[in-house]
Amino acid sequence: MRTAYYALLMCGLSLIQFLSFPDAVLASMPARQDLRLIQDTAASFLHIQSAGLPGQVEITLAPLDARINLPACAALEPSLSSGSRAWGNTTVTVRCVAPSPWTVYVRATVKVISDYVVSAKPLVQGHVLGPADLTTRSGDLSQLPPGIVTNPERALGRSLVASLAPGKPLRQDLLRAQPAVIQNQSVKLVSSGHGFSVSTEGKALNNAEEGQPVQVRSASGSLVSGIARTGAIVEVSY
Repeated sequence: MRTAYYALLMCGLSLIQFLSFPDAVLASMPARQDLRLIQDTAASFLHIQSAGLPGQVEITLAPLDARINLPACAALEPSLSSGSRAWGNTTVTVRCVAPSPWTVYVRATVKVISDYVVSAKPLVQGHVLGPADLTTRSGDLSQLPPGIVTNPERALGRSLVASLAPGKPLRQDLLRAQPAVIQNQSVKLVSSGHGFSVSTEGKALNNAEEGQPVQVRSASGSLVSGIARTGAIVEVSY
C-alpha cells in the first residue's frame, strides 16, 4: 500500500514539474525573428527604390514560409538580388547583419501604372512627329519594353528611326532629334557680351542638335566653334 501511495505521490510531483517546465524553458530560449518585420523591410525598400518611377506604384509581396525559424535580428539589411530590378517580378534579399547572420529572399511584384505614348496611326521611318501622330494609353510599365515614352511633349519634333504600326508603344531609342544645324548649311554666327552683339554669316561643317557644339567656316575663311541653336543659329563665345 505504501509503495502504491509513494508512486502516486511521485507522479503528482512529476506532473507539477512538467507543467511548470515550459515557462522556464521559454524564458531561457533566444527570441525568434518576426517574419512580418522581414516583409515590412522588403516593402519599405521597394517603395524607396521605385520612388522615381512615373505613375502609381503597386507592391505585392509573396508570403514567407511560416515554418521559417530564425534568431531575432537587431539590424536587417535589404538589397536587390543579383539580376533583379525594382519593378516587375523581383526578389529582395534581406540579410541579418547582427547578432546572428542569416539571409531570406522575399519575392515581390511591383506594378507601375501610368500613361504611356503610342502611335495614333501608321508612321513611317524618318517621319517627324506631330501632335496628331500620338495618343496615350494607361497600363503597367513593368510589362512593357524599357525606355517607354510617358510624356508626348518629349517626342514632338523628333523623327522616327523605324516605322510604327498603329497602337505601338513609343520608345526613346526610336526617336532621333532633328538637327538644329545641318552640315554645309548657311548659318548665322551670333556673338554677344556685355553691351554688344555681333552677327555674321558662315557655313556649318557638321550636323548638330540643339545645344551641341558645331564648327563653322566664317565668311572670312576662319574656323569658328560655337553652340547650335534652333533656326540655323550658332552662338559663339570669345
